[in-house]
Amino acid sequence: MTPLDRSGKAPQNAQDAPPTVRALVLAAARGPDDPMAKAFGLPHKCLLEVGGEPMLRRVVRALKAAPEVRDITIVIDDEAAAMRALGPGMAETVRFLPPAESASASTLAALEAMQRETPATSVLVTTGDHALLDPAMIHEITSATARWPDADLLVGLVRRQLAQRAFPEVKRTWLKFGRDAVTSCNLFLFRPPRALAAARFWRRVERDRKKPWRIARAFGFWPLLRLLLGRATLEQAFGIASRRLNITARPVLLSMPEAAVDIDKPQDLALAERILTRQEK
Repeated sequence: MTPLDRSGKAPQNAQDAPPTVRALVLAAARGPDDPMAKAFGLPHKCLLEVGGEPMLRRVVRALKAAPEVRDITIVIDDEAAAMRALGPGMAETVRFLPPAESASASTLAALEAMQRETPATSVLVTTGDHALLDPAMIHEITSATARWPDADLLVGLVRRQLAQRAFPEVKRTWLKFGRDAVTSCNLFLFRPPRALAAARFWRRVERDRKKPWRIARAFGFWPLLRLLLGRATLEQAFGIASRRLNITARPVLLSMPEAAVDIDKPQDLALAERILTRQEK
């Protein structure tokens, strides 16, 4: 199947087509106190239905519909729960990996394993609660490699103005960079082999989160202060991170505000249900 560009047209030639990628879905539980699983009396968050369908199934279905995605790996602590969420026919088309002690450690371990298997293939990382994931979002981030062929890491973001104009009720953590305020979309494209440095740094930051001086030392005091004060623009912030990690990282500002919605609390579920209802009309 030929992938479509954002206008719905096929690329003019093979060089314009986005690269083939592997997909990694982070779906491990947050433990017995996971607020969503607890609120709905479920053994695992991925079983939570959004629009009448378990959200993990929605994520995998979107990935399978994306022409760029060649295979899908799910990191999860309860394979049986994942298979129930996916259902017969879909569960057999993905592979499962056990989680490490944290999201960053799980990502790093999976990326290292995937690089050993297919050294030249990029990996798209998302989460099992990205219930509104859509093939068009996937295409936006994978096709950005044509704009930035040197990028080792692409990070999907949505501007606050776009998200709040579409969904005034959306509650997100907004990161300020100069005049821009953005939020993560839980969409990352790791391009081998150097992007592993970003995953290793994420692991370091998570491990040192109670020792902020180590994080400051890793970035340098003044660059970190500029980031914390919101004085660096989005491009400058990614430039600082790129230099510190010795990679090239680029932000991809997605055009779909739905990309900013994930399911962390009951209000998110209600918002996602309203969005799906509008889309079906």
